[in-house]
Amino acid sequence: MPEQIDMDRLTGALRRETVKKNVAAIHISGKLTLLQRKLSNVLLLNAYDALTSAATHTIDARTLAMMVGYNSNDLATLRASLRALAETLAEWDMLDEQGRQEWGVSSLLSFARLKDGICEYAYSPALAQKLHDPKIYALINVHIQRNFSSGHGLALYENCYRFVRTGSTGWWSIEVFRKLMGVDGSSYYESFKHLNAKIIKPAVAEVNKNSDIVIEPEFRKKGRAVTDIRFLIRENPQMAMFQIDDSEGVRNLGVYKALRGQGVSDRLARQWIAEHGEDYVQQKLDYMAGQGDVKSSVGYLSAAIREDYRPPDRPEPPEPSPEALAAAEARAAEKAREDREFATRAAERAERARKFEIVEALVSRRNPTQRDTDKRLFMAGLEGELERENFRAHGWRSGLNAAAIFAFWEELEPDAFQE
Repeated sequence: MPEQIDMDRLTGALRRETVKKNVAAIHISGKLTLLQRKLSNVLLLNAYDALTSAATHTIDARTLAMMVGYNSNDLATLRASLRALAETLAEWDMLDEQGRQEWGVSSLLSFARLKDGICEYAYSPALAQKLHDPKIYALINVHIQRNFSSGHGLALYENCYRFVRTGSTGWWSIEVFRKLMGVDGSSYYESFKHLNAKIIKPAVAEVNKNSDIVIEPEFRKKGRAVTDIRFLIRENPQMAMFQIDDSEGVRNLGVYKALRGQGVSDRLARQWIAEHGEDYVQQKLDYMAGQGDVKSSVGYLSAAIREDYRPPDRPEPPEPSPEALAAAEARAAEKAREDREFATRAAERAERARKFEIVEALVSRRNPTQRDTDKRLFMAGLEGELERENFRAHGWRSGLNAAAIFAFWEELEPDAFQE
């Protein structure tokens, strides 16, 4: 099992502010593919709340397929992935609360079964206890793991993420690192040259491009041979991109529209606004407008934002006239009104996100028969084909049907959405 498991639906007590360094080391002996690694994360997410209190756990096979990101009809791949998890060993070696050494080993899954569209599975009691211990695992966002296209990249992310608060993984021997990446036992990767070129460099690039952390490897040598590796870790400011509700708010801002009018891509425009703020970006747009024609608007704006271009110092301007003061006050009032509207939209987005999280929790507690009934009942109440098609595509996360979804579940659970 990966060394940190989080899914974005885990909230509250499951999230902690700090992660202690070197609390535990749990390694896997098998060579999990990207799909199998994602599957193990989703299964743990589904079981987490009842990990130590329930002997077995169940999840609808279609829900499992949706969260992992593969064809829900491809049961052969699902069976093969579950078999791989049952055949893979997890090994831990750590100090307990009294400082005594503890070693243990267990299969990742003690059993798995597919029957009538339901996946049932279990962890050994010893491994379940370790997986549930919040001191061992940091929390990983299930949306972020979907961005990875290689198992080595996701494995490196999982093994680095729990150290984000400490800023470094600490030194791992190259032998331990090969094991974490699932390439131990390969004669090809006994060569550090091959390990660096094929595993370390591509995995680091993928983590830095697709996740909420930025990592940098450092090496320690004995003579000319590399013996140890560690990763320096910092939070990725572009993570704000994962949190933006792109359908509202940012795309309605005047500064966003101005950036798009200058040829800035949608992603880059949202990134600049998220990282630097609306006012700062608008200042750079205004500055560029005062420079006349520029060869490349996007290139110039990028440099202006990065280098903080500002107009040169000028003599103190004369006292403004009453008319100018009145106009400035009017602009300030308009800006305050826009700020209030933006804050209101932000609060509405946050409230909607909160309610969607509650809906997911409510759905997760329903058995498969109830879930099917809920969907049919809700679909029957939708008026247009557009709304029904959007619900078929996005399920209970359908933004087009948000109000209807909340009303539906509020009727079933009257107090569900109360703070």
